[in-house]
Amino acid sequence: MKTKKLGSSDLEVPIVCMGTMTFGEQSSEEESFAIMDYALSQGVNFLDTAELYPVPPTKENNARTERIIGNWMQARGNRSQVIIATKVAGAMPGMDRSYIVANRADPPLDFETAPQPNLTREQILTACDASLRRLQTTYIDLYQIHWPARYAPLFGGRQYHPDRERDAPSIEEQVAAMGELIQAGKVKYWGLSNETTFGVCQFCETAKRLGVPLPVSIQNDFSPMLRAFEGDLAEACAPSNYNIGLLAYGVLAGGALSGKYLNGFDTSRSRHTLFPGFQPRYHAKRTSDAARELVEIAKAKDMSAATLCQAWAASRWYMGSVIIGATTLEQVQENIAACLTKLDEETVAAMDALFLKYGNTTLAD
Repeated sequence: MKTKKLGSSDLEVPIVCMGTMTFGEQSSEEESFAIMDYALSQGVNFLDTAELYPVPPTKENNARTERIIGNWMQARGNRSQVIIATKVAGAMPGMDRSYIVANRADPPLDFETAPQPNLTREQILTACDASLRRLQTTYIDLYQIHWPARYAPLFGGRQYHPDRERDAPSIEEQVAAMGELIQAGKVKYWGLSNETTFGVCQFCETAKRLGVPLPVSIQNDFSPMLRAFEGDLAEACAPSNYNIGLLAYGVLAGGALSGKYLNGFDTSRSRHTLFPGFQPRYHAKRTSDAARELVEIAKAKDMSAATLCQAWAASRWYMGSVIIGATTLEQVQENIAACLTKLDEETVAAMDALFLKYGNTTLAD
């Protein structure tokens, strides 16, 4: 298994990170244990989760994923063998997510009276303690801010709209809270997620001013058909600048780029069949059109489109780790192998040409 240091940290992470957001919804605890057992046997000791998971999030399933991972580590006695990344949730205007805050308490607070999540110092500290309890551990290797507290064009947003700006906890307050958690030994390193270049620079410069270690990672949506990271974000995160490793999620655009939603595949257990309103940015016609051509490029090289996309992502110079998802053992086997597959120059050139043809297909407004 190929490994590398994650950003400026001392965390030696594999090129494959096991994503867990289906654990507790599409995958039972028993199935999740089997997936994690196999991943670890292949050298994938890096698990990514969040207090929000599983998805789509509901008050009924919230925080199951962290509990499943905690139960697995307890049952296997392997906490020292794995790198655990989790995330703290912030505000999501227009959505009731009070159950996230309610579930941070033990026993949970009343869902009807609990406040909405927000990235205040108090909420960050409380959320971390709750994740530690559910994960049955005394420390988190990588603690990430799941999305910005301030307004930013997220989850398919293409343009910045000043009229959507809102009051939010300051970046200084968030950075200081991360510093407290590191000082307390509850968190080893911290990272960002769904962030912009502006946000990365603001967080890093604030951390420097406050004497807090810089974030070591950024977990952003990234795929052969969504390459927004490659410009100014890649510059900001480069080893010669802030030295922040990319943790890429959405490499298959929720499975859309695998071609499985085209004709002839059984998608009865697939995310977009079970939850058609979830992640609509991955349902664009341009994405389907690109997927058809990706399937043909892959066929010419005797591989699947899923292998092609993940191999391509793993080959990028700025890649810290490719987050894979799986609901079956067969999927996790293919996805791990995919990230270890080498592509020739002809294939990489074909991928570049396809991107130039379709552009960032999963961006909307």
